[in-house]
Amino acid sequence: MDASTPGIHHVTAVASDPQRIHDFYAETLGLRLVKRSVNQDDTDVYHLFYADHEGRPGTSMTLFPYPEAGSGRVGTGQVAAVSFLVPAGSLEYWRERLEEAGAEPGEVVDRFGDDVLPFSDPDGLPLELVARPDAPEPNLPESPVAHAHAIRGFFGVTLSLTGTEPTADLLTGMGYRQTDRSADGTRLRYEANGDLGYVVDVLAKPQAPRGLPGAGTVHHVAYRIDREDQGAWREFLIDRGLRPTEVIDRKWFESIYVREYENVLFEFATEEPGYTVDEDLEALGERLVLPEWLEDRRAGIEASLPALST
Repeated sequence: MDASTPGIHHVTAVASDPQRIHDFYAETLGLRLVKRSVNQDDTDVYHLFYADHEGRPGTSMTLFPYPEAGSGRVGTGQVAAVSFLVPAGSLEYWRERLEEAGAEPGEVVDRFGDDVLPFSDPDGLPLELVARPDAPEPNLPESPVAHAHAIRGFFGVTLSLTGTEPTADLLTGMGYRQTDRSADGTRLRYEANGDLGYVVDVLAKPQAPRGLPGAGTVHHVAYRIDREDQGAWREFLIDRGLRPTEVIDRKWFESIYVREYENVLFEFATEEPGYTVDEDLEALGERLVLPEWLEDRRAGIEASLPALST
């Protein structure tokens, strides 16, 4: 296949309390709420999108907050960690900030030459900050976070699997290349050619328990593709023995979904038309936005959603 992905488009996770999760991602992490909508497959639940000022692909962390959700269990067959990119020299600032917010960051670890600060969101979702000198120039939102240390977007994700194959081959076919390997061979690093969200680590943990869905787990990881290549991507996935969906219109992008060989849900999402298709840039996230096919249900949907102060 001639097409390849430059990296991650967005990551979507399951959460519980929408107000608590908003306060964490907007106030503590300093991301902008760029879209306030609903889960199109379960309209009683918000879909909240946090990103840079414009909501560019590669910066967008999205959440489905189910107020009554029980905790999931991170394990094999899941995204085991979501990593954000920050400038070199920023981790001490972030350690203090996260401690003040009660996020209890772990110790900084060295991974393939990068300093990595692990922590969790309020539902226990494993997150990381990766400090690198080549963090790209940002388009930052106004936030309480100092611009010099602010999150630039995604660095990547870690997939927890019972073995590295055949998912590693799938990633290679998607345009990733293996760039590193841990000494014990259990972590393989794959990189695409983008400048944000370009890393996927494949972590082999054959004895680890199977992951269980719930609050604090990733629902899916989406990769960026071009609209004109959608047919080629579906054929590529079918040729790999997988069962992709048809193209689904999500209003702000068009998507193909597929479960890879160990059941991690992958999405292949177009960069167009973007979050400004139905809101002005400066007004992003200020109101509940619904795709036109849900507008006739607005009154009932709004009545079913919990209060959310932004």
